[in-house]
Amino acid sequence: MKRLILLALIISSFSVQAQSSQSAFKTGEWLKFRMHYGFLNASFATLQVNSATINNKPVYHVVGHGETTGIASWFFKVDDTYESYFDKVDGKPYRFVRKIDEGGYTKDVEINFDHDTSKAELNDKKNKKKLNFTLEDNIQDLISAFYYLRNNYETEDLEIGKAITLKMLYDDDGIFNFKLKYLGLEVLNTKYGKVECLKFRPLVQSGRVFKEQESLSLWVSNDDNRIPIRIKADLAVGAIKADLDGYNGLKHQFKIIMD
Repeated sequence: MKRLILLALIISSFSVQAQSSQSAFKTGEWLKFRMHYGFLNASFATLQVNSATINNKPVYHVVGHGETTGIASWFFKVDDTYESYFDKVDGKPYRFVRKIDEGGYTKDVEINFDHDTSKAELNDKKNKKKLNFTLEDNIQDLISAFYYLRNNYETEDLEIGKAITLKMLYDDDGIFNFKLKYLGLEVLNTKYGKVECLKFRPLVQSGRVFKEQESLSLWVSNDDNRIPIRIKADLAVGAIKADLDGYNGLKHQFKIIMD
């Protein structure tokens, strides 16, 4: 479940079109999301942008962390950490780390990307195995995709009803293709006031987790920050919602509609 919500956060600022004329984020940006399952405040997730170097290259180092809180943690304890190191210029990922503990289900995975050879090596530390993948154009990991795509679309290029494909590599399942459909503009009432958003709907697999193929909806701020504002999903059992609950270090003004 935690992975599904983080996926939603990542793919909620997309449409790979022309390079944006200005960056949507900077070092120091911090986002916090509160997640609800039914009447429960199920968990929190945060994304923090730092700076680092890999092979003498300046990179962004983003840390994503999520955990259940309160009553929800009594029933299902989650403690997940995701890290991504990606280029400050072109957004290419160099290293991805995934350490999760979801009700006793654990993973400890590291992926290193070699763009010179178009190869990626996945190191499954828990199971002591390594896998190799051939990279495709504009491949991203689960975290770097969010920041790469925030910088690589133009709002005017979006077409209502049109689906966009996004490729990601973050696990031993291999490269994933996501189809994302733009639904238009919508104004949401949030804890900060009214926010104009771009609404999207990824086409997910129905069955065990989601009720229908179009059960997940995403709202992204229609400003220069392009941050997720709300995520809603109808699940096979119940429904879940995530709302932006805190932010700091945004590069641009967060636009609130004044009545």
